[in-house]
Amino acid sequence: MTAQQTSAANPPGAGVVAVAVSGGRDSVALLHATLRSAPALGLRVVALHVHHGLMAAADGWLADLEVLCARWSDAGADLRLLCTRLPGAPGAGESVEAWARRERYAALGEMARSCGASLVLLGHHRRDQAETVLLQALRGAGAAGLAAMAHLAERDGLHWGRPWLAQGDAAIDAYVAPLGLRFAADASNADPRFARGRLRLHVMPALRAAFADAEHALADVARHAQEARAVLAEVAQEDLRRMVVGGQLALGPWRALSAPRRANALRAWLAPLGPRGAADALVQRLLHELADDATRRWPLDDARVLRAWRGRLAVVAAAAPSGASAQPPQPAVLCLPRCADYGVDGWSGRLEVFACERAGVDPTRLARVLARPRSGGERFQLHPAGLARSLKKQYQAIGIAQEGRAGPLLFDAAGALLFAPGLGVDARAWAPEGAPQWGLRWQACAASEG
Repeated sequence: MTAQQTSAANPPGAGVVAVAVSGGRDSVALLHATLRSAPALGLRVVALHVHHGLMAAADGWLADLEVLCARWSDAGADLRLLCTRLPGAPGAGESVEAWARRERYAALGEMARSCGASLVLLGHHRRDQAETVLLQALRGAGAAGLAAMAHLAERDGLHWGRPWLAQGDAAIDAYVAPLGLRFAADASNADPRFARGRLRLHVMPALRAAFADAEHALADVARHAQEARAVLAEVAQEDLRRMVVGGQLALGPWRALSAPRRANALRAWLAPLGPRGAADALVQRLLHELADDATRRWPLDDARVLRAWRGRLAVVAAAAPSGASAQPPQPAVLCLPRCADYGVDGWSGRLEVFACERAGVDPTRLARVLARPRSGGERFQLHPAGLARSLKKQYQAIGIAQEGRAGPLLFDAAGALLFAPGLGVDARAWAPEGAPQWGLRWQACAASEG
């Protein structure tokens, strides 16, 4: 995926704000408002457009947006336009909506980073929020789903802002009325084949007719759910702080929690498994089946399984196919410049780099790291007050089976051990509390996936 610049360039740097612009009314109005405010704030503005390749009219939307941005630039606005055309298409059985959303946010993030922006503004408003709350409720979502869209969120090293989330259609109409602009009309927004289209066509008009304040009320539901979600997250982190060792969940202290707190902690621990966390069906099954210390396994996907073993729950690689090569991978030099997932040559899995508040590494130490297999003699320290012991003894001490140890060791440029799979970041490499720091996690895949 590459970002194609479609207007005059400004060099990347600080003081850049990006605006996601589809060409529709809401996003064009937001771009105009941002351009009006940017000079007083000392900001340069970059418009980001994603061409999904799904509709014939999309070429015309991009052409109109290019003309509009060029006109505003000629009038003195400090504006550039970047465009990405999405490659590929939804996979077999994959929702077009889900695919488009995932790929759109990935493209927006890549373009924002390429121009030095750390903030991306989105044009969602109160009606969008109300629709999202209803869709999540109809899917049986809890507090996390009903929280819908946040005014400001941090993801993938970027801040995503929705400054108009409390604004209604009438306010945006009043803003754009004197501008005399032409907007793209995306027919898919009212297409009954899609869940949001059915909601927008049939449900929301009836709801507003019966309850005049429906949008305000649903927006309040999102706000209350966001508060509840924040409290649940704080409780979960406090609980997990006492029962997660080397990335594994200690089942004894977990079982000592009340039933609601067990479910809350389990969901939080499983959240890194994917962008939407663990399915509720899996959570309910685990709550029922983790009543004792019997060894059990639950498949997650083709690459990973959950395993309960010796009183701990861990995510481990699925069994490798018979006949898989035992040849150890060669050492590889990596650069880990941002929070993201990275492949490592020769290893079957992904290295996850994520922002954290404690027990992480100073990001500057990840500018150049060496990934290599165990060679013997490596020593690892679990806690700042503990002792450095051999990797084998540390793995044995916290009950990590052989399959949970697969993955590369990471060393910094000075040769200091930073990370071991299944154990996490070596305590000797922890950054001071309060300082910027990144965590590391290895997610193994089946050997057949390479």
